[in-house]
Amino acid sequence: MLYHLFEYLNQYYDIPGAGMIQSVTFRAAITVITSLLIGLFIGKRIIQKLRVMQLGETVRDLGLQGQIEKAGTPTMGGVIIIIATLIPVLLFAQLNNIYIIILLVSTVWISAIGFLDDYIKVFRKNKQGLAGKFKVLGQLGLGLFVGTMLYFHDDVTIREKNIERIESTTNLQVDQKFQAPSKSNKSTIPFFKNNELDYDSLLFWMEPQDAQKYGWLIFIPIVIFIITAVSNGANLTDGIDGLAAGSSVIIMGALALFAWVAGNFIFADYLNIMYIPNAGEVVIFSGAFIGGLIGFLWYNTYPAQVFMGDTGSLTIGGLIAVIALIVRKELLLPILCGIFLAESISVMLQVGWFKISKRKYGAGRRIFLMSPLHHHYQKLLYHESKIVNRFLIIGFILAIISVITLKIR
Repeated sequence: MLYHLFEYLNQYYDIPGAGMIQSVTFRAAITVITSLLIGLFIGKRIIQKLRVMQLGETVRDLGLQGQIEKAGTPTMGGVIIIIATLIPVLLFAQLNNIYIIILLVSTVWISAIGFLDDYIKVFRKNKQGLAGKFKVLGQLGLGLFVGTMLYFHDDVTIREKNIERIESTTNLQVDQKFQAPSKSNKSTIPFFKNNELDYDSLLFWMEPQDAQKYGWLIFIPIVIFIITAVSNGANLTDGIDGLAAGSSVIIMGALALFAWVAGNFIFADYLNIMYIPNAGEVVIFSGAFIGGLIGFLWYNTYPAQVFMGDTGSLTIGGLIAVIALIVRKELLLPILCGIFLAESISVMLQVGWFKISKRKYGAGRRIFLMSPLHHHYQKLLYHESKIVNRFLIIGFILAIISVITLKIR
């Protein structure tokens, strides 16, 4: 809202400094600071309110070190992240930008699923929460919405390098080196030369014009799978103090950088990557999200004063997936979200091997002492602060590897 107000003032009244609000970098910095301050300010009050309402975590005794002490810690603290993210975005982002619209709807959608799950757990005293089929149905609905918008909306375009014009002359302006905006289902494949994958090409048995017409049959299911997988991966990671929020800050830092270079035609030209018009506004949302996560992390570090609950964990996973899809870096998620992936795989391996061994040997066997993976290290008597710090170091390394894919191919 402030963005549009200052845009109006700058256009008609030429107020000194009003034009600065149009800078993506300036607004991103302001949103980080604003969301961080909001998170710190409202966080304490929300925690106090949750304590008064006695909305504490119910803990099952799984034999983990320090687990019983966590009983009664306020949960549903993900609302801190959501509020601290939405307010700066509404203030400083271009609200008519298609990517901001997608992200705002996605935030409300996925957080509503998580909130309902937490509500059933806390108020209905049902530890199972929202039935899995309804949770998946909600994630499927979000994936359908995001996939449909990214595939069909006219404002979702890319501009690729105009190779013929670059070869014919060396005196072109930077923006002239790119073709006109066009609809495309291309994404980026990390580490490969000519690293673009057109999802339409997966319909290889069709004629090119038919594949382009029916490409949504491939694209939308892939979007649904990615959003579901990443949101559930973040949910599994949220098991010890500061792990999910800290990992997400690192991931979002890398995604914000990807959005910034993809939305800036000068850097897109320099790095020889596809230019995504209007994607610079994603940096504003990412900055607000990062500030909100850090503000929450202030209260979630060991020993945690609040847990994010599914309200937070499903939201951060879902938004990470949506932002990666917008900036065409979804194929990089297995590396960038390596912590989430490891946690998810550990659960799948544990459950799968337990079932197989039970049928084969008559008694279930385990690969890990306990899953998800962070609980395995707790069983080995590692302090959870050490586990979190080492996981974050690994996450930072994975983020660096992800960023250098801009040049390594």
